[in-house]
Amino acid sequence: MTKKKYEDEKKLSLQRVRILLAYEPKTGSFSWKANVANVKAGSKAGSKNALGYLLVRIDKCQVYAHRLAWFYVYGVWPDQQVDHINGVRDDNSIGNLRLASQSQNSCNGALRSTNTSGYRGVSWSKDKKKWVSRIVKDRKQHVLGYFASKEEAYYAYLKAARELHGEYAQT
Repeated sequence: MTKKKYEDEKKLSLQRVRILLAYEPKTGSFSWKANVANVKAGSKAGSKNALGYLLVRIDKCQVYAHRLAWFYVYGVWPDQQVDHINGVRDDNSIGNLRLASQSQNSCNGALRSTNTSGYRGVSWSKDKKKWVSRIVKDRKQHVLGYFASKEEAYYAYLKAARELHGEYAQT
């Protein structure tokens, strides 16, 4: 994520946000407190983008709802990325959000659509004719070994993920 992506949010004050929006911490939903443009008070705020994140437009500023939730609750814009702990991009309940570095946030991503093993960090090695387990930490790939079964390879991945990524490891 680039800093330019977050420029709009810096234009909004906490007072202005709280005048216009109500936030429900348990559900993560925002609703309008006041009539704004073509939107009536009481209606749900925000819409999903193509990646599944909710965006809210306030005073011609478009902000991610998960970052807006952080701001609403803690009173400061997050200086890092805001990670969805459960991986659900539109679950903006405050208990599901945590600050994360780029590396930490990428650990908690969804399984890639190109994955053919069904397991994170596991793929078939044509050369060795075995399952290979790999993990990435700080943009460096580590080969964990070659295994007869994909389940064995996945167990190696899980062990390494817990060691390298801690609470951000998706298992």
